[in-house]
Amino acid sequence: MDKKKAILVLADGIVFKGFSLGASGEAIGEVVFNTSTMGYQEILTDPSYKGQMVVMTYPLIGNYGINQKDYESRKLFLEGFITKECSPFPSNWRSQISLDDFLKKNGVIGIQGIDTRRLTTHIRDCGVQQGIISTTDFDIASLIQKIQASPGLAGSDLVKTVTCSDVYEWQDVDKDLKESKRYKVVVYDCGVKYNILRKLRDAGCSVLVVPAHTPVQTVFDMNPDGVVLSNGPGDPEAVPYMIENIKGLLGKKPVFGICLGHQLLALTLGLKTYKLKFGHHGGNQPVIDLATKKVEITAQNHNFAVTSPSQGTRQKSPYGDVEITHLNLNDKSVEGLRCHSIPAFSVQYHPEASPGPHDATYLFEQFIEMMKHER
Repeated sequence: MDKKKAILVLADGIVFKGFSLGASGEAIGEVVFNTSTMGYQEILTDPSYKGQMVVMTYPLIGNYGINQKDYESRKLFLEGFITKECSPFPSNWRSQISLDDFLKKNGVIGIQGIDTRRLTTHIRDCGVQQGIISTTDFDIASLIQKIQASPGLAGSDLVKTVTCSDVYEWQDVDKDLKESKRYKVVVYDCGVKYNILRKLRDAGCSVLVVPAHTPVQTVFDMNPDGVVLSNGPGDPEAVPYMIENIKGLLGKKPVFGICLGHQLLALTLGLKTYKLKFGHHGGNQPVIDLATKKVEITAQNHNFAVTSPSQGTRQKSPYGDVEITHLNLNDKSVEGLRCHSIPAFSVQYHPEASPGPHDATYLFEQFIEMMKHER
């Protein structure tokens, strides 16, 4: 593997020197850490990482390579990738390309050979911040100037950079396309992960994916049984057109929000969002279902969260009472919402992922039951 030098500098001036991983050049983004021990391909291809550079806390990454079937989107959207050590010799029967070559092929700049434990604890203590990886410029003052000139995530509409350009029907080549579909679902693509589409199809749904800017009347013309608001990157308050779309949907079609979709639903219902100190990124976040008191081990990837109601777990909205259904056991942040007067609910975590491994699959079943009831 190429031992070309690379450097990582954070906005506060802390410096990490290592070796180039993937493409050469410079990359700027908000540096976040992910605590998953595996699933790096799914992380790399998750559109929710647009605008961010990902630090893997697990020290050895890349040992099972990359394969075509585990993509979560059409391309890589993250800005950079950071790891302690990248395995140069992947060993898995499904592997088609090494992690290093995969990053090079997709133009993603990375760095390895640094103390990722020190970097992670620094982010945990000081909060997320912009950083830069460079294999060409090693002048610290110059790199900090470039960071200061770069926009952050707050207030930036990143959805428009990851959403699909045209409507398409999800087709899973590994499934029998002749099976009957019970329900028709439209998915607003704010940066949707493919496994959400797979789960919907496995549940017996035909799935149409539409760009985030699609007018709500266009969705009604498709006559769906329900609508999913997908995950995606960035600040939910920077996507006002999605909030307008949701206003038109509520009370007329069953709505299921996931991650960014959860935050957008919350804003539509009159709740507020805020930026977390270092976000939730990983496959080991404990979430309690307040109704059943069961604890789910969940996969999460978000830097913004929904603000809790000022009193209790309910809040009035223009659409009736809204109830908090799930809480994060680490920081008590809101992980789920449900409307009482209209068919709409959401979760902050990713039920299509499998860290539990099946803790959250019931949410897709709830959505199916909601569509069945509203027919």
